[in-house]
Amino acid sequence: MNTQVNLRDDMTSSADIDSPSAKDRLIAMIGTNPDLPTLGASISNIVQLSSADEDSAEQLTSLILADVALTQKILRLANSVTFRGASNQIVTTISRAIQLLGLDTIKSCALAMIVVDGMPGKQTLYVKKELKFALTASLAARQMAKRSAFPNAEEVAIAALFKNMGRLLVAAFEPSLYKEVMDLVKQHTHTQTQATLKVIGCSFDDLTEMALQAWHIPEFIISAMKLITAKRLAPPKNRQEWMRQVTEFSEISAQLICHPEESEEFALEEFILQRFGTALNIDETKYTELIAKITEEANAFNNQINLQVPAAPSSAKGPKSSSFDDSADESLFGVQRHASGKPHNALDQLTSGVNTVATMTAGKQYKINELIVLVLKTLHSSLGFSFGTFCLKDAANSQYRARFSLGNYSEEHQRQFIFSESSPDIFSLSIKKNVDLSIADSRDDKVQHMLPEWHRTLFTHTRSFIILPLVVNDKPIGIYYLDRAQPAPEGISSEEMKIIKTLKNKILTALLAH
Repeated sequence: MNTQVNLRDDMTSSADIDSPSAKDRLIAMIGTNPDLPTLGASISNIVQLSSADEDSAEQLTSLILADVALTQKILRLANSVTFRGASNQIVTTISRAIQLLGLDTIKSCALAMIVVDGMPGKQTLYVKKELKFALTASLAARQMAKRSAFPNAEEVAIAALFKNMGRLLVAAFEPSLYKEVMDLVKQHTHTQTQATLKVIGCSFDDLTEMALQAWHIPEFIISAMKLITAKRLAPPKNRQEWMRQVTEFSEISAQLICHPEESEEFALEEFILQRFGTALNIDETKYTELIAKITEEANAFNNQINLQVPAAPSSAKGPKSSSFDDSADESLFGVQRHASGKPHNALDQLTSGVNTVATMTAGKQYKINELIVLVLKTLHSSLGFSFGTFCLKDAANSQYRARFSLGNYSEEHQRQFIFSESSPDIFSLSIKKNVDLSIADSRDDKVQHMLPEWHRTLFTHTRSFIILPLVVNDKPIGIYYLDRAQPAPEGISSEEMKIIKTLKNKILTALLAH
């Protein structure tokens, strides 16, 4: 989901906002912001699935398959060495991924990806840091669940994933308040709770609980996020107590991994071992191995959701190689792009997309529509376009109509994206000659002369676009069209075009097979 953060135009500085109004605004946002109810519903649907329910695997498969991008990421993750392990079998279906890795693993992985994809402003500094933190905590909890004898232990990974949801929401929707809180914490004049009470009027934990209750997350998961007052914890007496211990343990371990310099300054590893060592049966050696495994899995995740995590530590004192400090964030986690928005590593992304498409088609258990949308998403993200659509030819009247669209304004433009192949313009010529076109700047006079009136009216902000016709045995089937609001003087390289043609051939082969 490529959702922009909408900041209020009339927003004043945080110094001019009294705490109650900030609190009320955040509470109202949880229930009314158009991004969050949809995100909450997606999360709730997966959380509600029980490992003890025989139908849960089938339901989870259906939920994942409903989102082509999520399907793509889960299949890639399932085929990574880190998650697939020594198995030589290529995972081509979600049901096979669940069989191989387990329902709970796929469930927690899918939840993490949904949170990352669905969170507004995920490319901004503060949101990136909180997403990385949540992901790392969830992976830590999942590793601890593998060591537990409690039933449904994997559910603790869900609690760990959501524990910083309050911070994440403030970072996404009220970044000035987030910065003000964190500045107070860095000055060592306030604890985090004291700072949020002063700036917002309630704690991050309060916001977390309100959001999760609004999303109908089960109470036992919310309860697992409650703090424990004792300094040194005893072995847990029951599953709920164990979940509370592991959720807190995972949160602090994520702090150690994500902020190693700060962690060393405050001797965080020593604190973790003293507080949780007896309760969770973990010593320095075990903890070092655990941190290394968490980092390995986080790196595997990074290939799917572009959230880099530091390399595994080389010593028992925790990771030393890199930090999640502000200055390093863009170099570590950002994707370098041309001024047009096209990623510098477009060729690598396209190649990865081809591999995913090949994995899907090898399974023979896919729908042609799913494949068409997967290719559209691959082109859209790999080449940095803002809008993309697939148009199918209506043989009855020789018109092309948009069937699948994505981007910032996809719904409006999909309804009006209709054209005839008989009109003498750049679209019909591309189709008739079966030529892929890449337009670097649509404001060029020669290009303007070839654009149909409907395109100039509908796409007033378009500056660069591509048209990719699909023709089978000299019979036009449809086109892919993608555009952006910036000119793209870098164009598309010959190597990139070869990969694009490979993607087209995958679609054409599938169409012939069906």
